[in-house]
Amino acid sequence: MRDKYKYIGPVYDFLSNLYSGKNIHHCKTAMLDVETVKPGDRILFAGVGHGRDAIRAAELGADVTVVDLSETMLRKFGEAQQKEAPHLTIRRIHCDIMKVDEFEQYDMVVANFFLNVFDEDMMVRVLEHLIRLGKPDARVVVGDFCYPTGNILSRMFKKLYWYMAVFIFWLFANNAFHKIYNYPEHMQRLGLQVTEKKHFKLLNMNCYWSILGRKQA
Repeated sequence: MRDKYKYIGPVYDFLSNLYSGKNIHHCKTAMLDVETVKPGDRILFAGVGHGRDAIRAAELGADVTVVDLSETMLRKFGEAQQKEAPHLTIRRIHCDIMKVDEFEQYDMVVANFFLNVFDEDMMVRVLEHLIRLGKPDARVVVGDFCYPTGNILSRMFKKLYWYMAVFIFWLFANNAFHKIYNYPEHMQRLGLQVTEKKHFKLLNMNCYWSILGRKQA
């Protein structure tokens, strides 16, 4: 299988920190704390990338599974774990997330900066699949670029900020080129109850958000 992140994957964390001033990292770990993650919880990270959010969940005592189609990203995740938490056991799956069929097996399913690689129709299909992987009453977390709100200048800045990022990943990884998605709307449409949103600012504007949804029991 072709590794779309062969070239940009090794510098993914560097680019995200350069672009967001570590806001992307804070967004990825926003919903991972002692209130949401209990020892023994089964948590799946889809499109894990370098995966410091997955390491955080494992440090809190979760039974963590990470999935990524990119061999480069899984290798970088392995390097990060070896450096930061070699004592932890984290299950890795090198696979298309749509081929993971462990339905209703997870207490939490996390999709941080993953759904934005797809065009809108495919994104909805992937999100629906991720929800199916969660147990009844499971939590589903989506962290990503924030849907543009505010005055016209604020909305224009957020759109320009997004399109600069999506262009880079379209160019180097052949990701879909599209508008910013309104994830809470899609999550609610697919039956999740959105219970919390946390925003992260750049230039005093909300540019990233982490959204916590609850699957109906």
